Amino acid sequence: MPDPAAPDPVAPGPAAPERVPSAAPPATTGATSRARVVRVDRGAVRVVPADDLTAEPRRAALPRDGLVPLPDGTSVPPAVGDVVDIEEVEVTRGEPRVVALHPRRTALVRDSAGRTSLEQVVAANVDVVLVVEHLDPDPAPGRVERLLTLAWRSGARPVVVLTKADLVPDPDGMAAQVAELAVGVDVHVVSVVTGRGLDAVRDLLAPGVALVVVGPSGAGKSTLVNAVVGRDVMTTGEARADGRGRHTTTHRELVPLPGGAVLIDTPGVRGVGLVAEPDAIDAAFADVAALAAACRFRDCAHETEPGCAVRAAVADGELSERRLTSWRHLLAEAAHQARRADARLAAQERERRKQVTREYHRQIRGPRGARG
Repeated sequence: MPDPAAPDPVAPGPAAPERVPSAAPPATTGATSRARVVRVDRGAVRVVPADDLTAEPRRAALPRDGLVPLPDGTSVPPAVGDVVDIEEVEVTRGEPRVVALHPRRTALVRDSAGRTSLEQVVAANVDVVLVVEHLDPDPAPGRVERLLTLAWRSGARPVVVLTKADLVPDPDGMAAQVAELAVGVDVHVVSVVTGRGLDAVRDLLAPGVALVVVGPSGAGKSTLVNAVVGRDVMTTGEARADGRGRHTTTHRELVPLPGGAVLIDTPGVRGVGLVAEPDAIDAAFADVAALAAACRFRDCAHETEPGCAVRAAVADGELSERRLTSWRHLLAEAAHQARRADARLAAQERERRKQVTREYHRQIRGPRGARG
């Protein structure tokens, strides 16, 4: 008599779980091409061939962390204007991928928004930084100085463009006051309504030249670009009732222009986080730096020290107290940002060491935590 507890030799056992094949990674074709970044999106960039900037942009995926390696082994987020290497994949297996970033000739960098110490590359590989400021309402001297400091730090050539000259009674007098802040920088007075000054800006659009436009909302950056180019390449908007501008540009984008130049438009800035070295501040404040170099003592604090050329210039009216205060403020801010950046790098190094230690202990314990 069969044992009822014995397993039925005919009954099938539990079905084995069905094996689901894992998705294969995109198959590369082995071909790479050089491209220029025209726009940065979340997890991807829009690119055109580096030798044909007028081509239709296409999408290329970024690594999962959004960072692209440089030749020195570091990895950074890509920026508009960057030159990158694109790895092609089979059409049916996904989109092309960004695999390398070429060293930047120049980079316009600002401190990121918020309380972090991270730096943000506004535009890469630019030749000219157009600092656009309105004459109506009155120009903000501190903002002009900050933007010029960023421009000098970028390695590109700064140029100041003062817009809305038709709305003020003495645009030349106002321009002369701005020129005192923009030492060694060309200052152009422009009116889109009358056409004044547009040719001087057009002369900057030489073939192969890349320009980036920075300035506050309401300065008429997009209107200026459209007038200079002769067609609508940027969206424009009406000013608010209080005369302040609205944001019409919401992202950075590289736009090819007739004649072979390219332009990077940027959203209007309200607060400009400073990222600068002393050399960049000295360039933006060349008048103050020259006076400081003439002080009797090398470590002069420009307060009450004897033989202080800076204080003497203020007393004589050669240098304004506001200009001196702005110089001091930017030096202090740049030093503070540098300390924050050093602290961030130190924290990253501590975290890297912790990860190395955790990985070491994980390998010692084995896959299941066995100790032998």
